[in-house]
Amino acid sequence: MIRARGLLGRVGIGDAVRVERGIAAASASTPPFDPSRSILAEVVGFDPDGVRLMPYEEPVGIGYRARVALEPDLPTIAPDARWLGRVIDALASPLDGRGPLPAGPRSYPIQARALDAQHRSLLGPRLGLGVRALDLFVPCRAGQRLGIFAGSGVGKSTLLAMIARGTTADALVIALVGERGRELNELLEHTLGVEGRARSTVVVATSDQPAMMRRRAAYLAVTVAEALRDRGLSVLLLIDSVTRFAAALREIYLAAGEPPTTKGYPPGVFGELPRLLERAGPGSGAGSITALVSVLVEGDDMNDPIADTVRGILDGHVVLDRKIAEAGRFPAIDVLRSVSRVAPGCYEPAERAVVARARALLARWAEMAELVQLGAYRAGSDPELDEAIRVRPAVEALLAQAPDEAPAAEDPFAALARILGTAGSSG
Repeated sequence: MIRARGLLGRVGIGDAVRVERGIAAASASTPPFDPSRSILAEVVGFDPDGVRLMPYEEPVGIGYRARVALEPDLPTIAPDARWLGRVIDALASPLDGRGPLPAGPRSYPIQARALDAQHRSLLGPRLGLGVRALDLFVPCRAGQRLGIFAGSGVGKSTLLAMIARGTTADALVIALVGERGRELNELLEHTLGVEGRARSTVVVATSDQPAMMRRRAAYLAVTVAEALRDRGLSVLLLIDSVTRFAAALREIYLAAGEPPTTKGYPPGVFGELPRLLERAGPGSGAGSITALVSVLVEGDDMNDPIADTVRGILDGHVVLDRKIAEAGRFPAIDVLRSVSRVAPGCYEPAERAVVARARALLARWAEMAELVQLGAYRAGSDPELDEAIRVRPAVEALLAQAPDEAPAAEDPFAALARILGTAGSSG
């Protein structure tokens, strides 16, 4: 944190300034303020000693009596459809070496209010995600918001990469917030490929960057998605991860003077999460933002305060289970604990019947698995359990999917119906 004097009455919370590197000499020959020798910072609070600033980069070289100048352009950007195919940082500066970004026809505030609820369109049609387990058991509609909840190393980022490759959305906006630096090139080269990269805008703020950059990366990604939505596109917004966005908020609000409350998170964190996530969803026209966000749960505790808050905001949640991953089935989606709140509007009647039957059999197996594995169950005692035992290997094989697996020729609903021995739908 940096504290500055002389700004009271001139700036408010969220305003941007530039802080000069070095120390300005108090003399008549003081050189003019040089923005190229300064760092960006944002106003986060006030106290009797001055204004509290959080910098967007490490405050190396900032000295006592360094000068401060207002920066009016930081709160807005002008995204354009030509940003598709580009890689940018949290300040909308290009990272791909392909020259400056073209400005769009309209400026958007980075921290805008969500679209008024009464002006939103209804959710759109079912949106294919390219992952069989999700398309079958956690279906998604255009404009929906889904969370992917898991502990570390269970496959959240890999699942998001599979969705990025297999989705049928018109455009993708991908935010890597607080993630490892090596993941960027893996995403660009191995996951998206040439075709996927051409319809994607990637916003990057790695884990070693200051909290303000990590926070702004998420807001910048949502803002770019809004601009594409306003052009009538179906946009898939991927944020990896909301937990690291919340960790950045924790640093900022603690520096601003808020007291830590639930597990060290200040109250402002829980107020800002819905302000980010509510901006995704249907627009007022044909466009929509479908958001999939990853949530890292500490110690595999699904009732972690951030996970619990985010789950209450979203329209569904996907749970990745460590035991399933350890058993070797990927993606390690626990279909019984994963829920899409808009599922009733996604299925055709025949599809709904097949999925309901599969869920019932999987639930029956989960209930009696220990008894069967111990050898204490006698075949024929429970016809439903007998059927669950019979179909489970084939259902597990259907749910398993390699990250680079090509799309199957058979519709997943037809495959599931075939496994259950019922007449399925190919819709």
